[in-house]
Amino acid sequence: MIKYFLLFLFTSLMLQGFTQKQDSLSINLSEIVVQENRMALPFSTHSRSIEIITADKIQRSPAISVAEVLRYAAGVDIRQRGAHGVQADVSIRGGTFDQTLVLVNGIKMSDPQTGHHLMNLPIDIENIERIEILKGPAARVFGQNAFTGAINIITKTPESPFVKISLQAGQHTLGGVRVSSAFTHKGIQQYFSFAKDFSEGYRYNTDYNISNFFYQAQVPVGNQQLSILAGYTERAFGANGFYASPSFKDQYEAIQTSIGAVEYQHTKANWVVKPRVYWRRNQDEYLFVRRNPSLYRNLHIGNTVGAEVNASHYSTLGITGIGLDVNRVSLSSNNLGGRQRLATSLFLEHRFSLANRLDITPGVLLNYFSDFDVNLLPGIDVGYALNNQVKVFANAGYTYRVPTFTDLYYEDRANLGNPSLQPESAITYELGLKYQQKSILAQTSVFRRNGINMIDWTKEALVDSLKWQPQNFSSVNVLGWENSLAINFQTVKWLQTLDLSYTYLDAVIDNADVAVSRYALDNLRHQVIAGLELNLGNRLFPSLRYRYLDRINLDNYALLDMRLLWRSSKYNIFLEASNLLNQTYTETNLVEMPGRWIRSGVSVRWE
Repeated sequence: MIKYFLLFLFTSLMLQGFTQKQDSLSINLSEIVVQENRMALPFSTHSRSIEIITADKIQRSPAISVAEVLRYAAGVDIRQRGAHGVQADVSIRGGTFDQTLVLVNGIKMSDPQTGHHLMNLPIDIENIERIEILKGPAARVFGQNAFTGAINIITKTPESPFVKISLQAGQHTLGGVRVSSAFTHKGIQQYFSFAKDFSEGYRYNTDYNISNFFYQAQVPVGNQQLSILAGYTERAFGANGFYASPSFKDQYEAIQTSIGAVEYQHTKANWVVKPRVYWRRNQDEYLFVRRNPSLYRNLHIGNTVGAEVNASHYSTLGITGIGLDVNRVSLSSNNLGGRQRLATSLFLEHRFSLANRLDITPGVLLNYFSDFDVNLLPGIDVGYALNNQVKVFANAGYTYRVPTFTDLYYEDRANLGNPSLQPESAITYELGLKYQQKSILAQTSVFRRNGINMIDWTKEALVDSLKWQPQNFSSVNVLGWENSLAINFQTVKWLQTLDLSYTYLDAVIDNADVAVSRYALDNLRHQVIAGLELNLGNRLFPSLRYRYLDRINLDNYALLDMRLLWRSSKYNIFLEASNLLNQTYTETNLVEMPGRWIRSGVSVRWE
């Protein structure tokens, strides 16, 4: 490991000579303020492992969904059933799909039924300003479910009026249309978009139809600001082999997800106070046989309604963050029954900064759940700047997750819930080094997560007559090493950016009684990601994305994706190919993923 670390740093320093002439830099993240709910700090000052994906990077990526964008992030594992994020699970640093928290502008997208719905996002990639990925224990920052990390999607607030129309088409009768518009009236900034994607599918019963509606407004109230957000997504798709044996080819699923939030930001003297109310609804209909709903049908409707207030106070002693979040989740289901849960979270943290070099941020989260005990989750971040470019950081923290209602109560012919489950918890340690200057960002870190009472679905043996049932393990320990390097070439006109990352994970279950685990040891062992972007005449932007993934329980595979973007002030035209080398692979043990898929599109924007 040491030789790879030294090679990593040597490469960063060697390439500095090619990248130091210009001040403007598309990957210069120093001034981006990371939008945590209480402490909003510039990226360069954080003492955590954070990755930021900008709107410009998204536009140049071979992706048409949020799930596809995230698959190029170091340490993030996207496991899709089918194409283009129709159904996708997300995990960070070897966690399960239930252990990652996804947020939209700080609003939690957690689902009381199951983490499988986490990526049912009522937004389109056109709506995204940037994506902030916080890796490691994030519970004291965002709350429970941020077990292994959190992904906060920040949406756009356009300042100038425009209308934009986009069309796309491709193989397998793929089509799509997007319409977005922004306008300002009496100081009120409003933004609306509609997107629709569809395809007949790349094999039998993998067709899909996805619609997204999104609205956002910024309303000045005196010297303060009111923010309004609303989103809705509707997705229906053939689920050939998605959830049961691959031989069950006629499954079908239809999902509707809505979010709404109103936030008021009040700034006075040294205080910033942000109260917010929010609501999320998810409806999931599953048919075992698409053309025979009466044979087996599940219908789940979940609602989360909450109110929170977050405040920051600035003083000579540093920044103090205080927050309170109260929400009620409910579920109505023909399988899981009628369920509800009240959750209350109290946040407190303070950031000390000494001599502009040393920063220390201790914090604590107090959680209460109506069906489980009160728990206290402390954590601390420490960073020391060796100079203006190099920073050493370390952090440690406790995380916590209560079982979903599927974990507790779900039952069918192959699965049986466990009402006796207890929450799972972990303590994570991380030590890292960050090198940053105007054209290079390099990060490396080692981390260890010691899980206690971990939840997973297990069997005594791989026998069809035995049901999967969740249980609490004694422990699951994960050791990892993550490296990333982003370079912007300023002296070579045709060479734009180069991104490299490598992640290694080693996970062990410390329980001899576990015979077969479905998810806890279903992680990556090695992940290599490389991206190259070119600039030909300031109009043509070719880009390549390479991924190599070595999974513990599946065959390893390598994928190459390509995007060719022609861009002007008014028109954009793209040609794209995913899985360019036509590899055969699966991201879960059930579903064969698409082969080479070519698509193209055009967009027109009127200011």
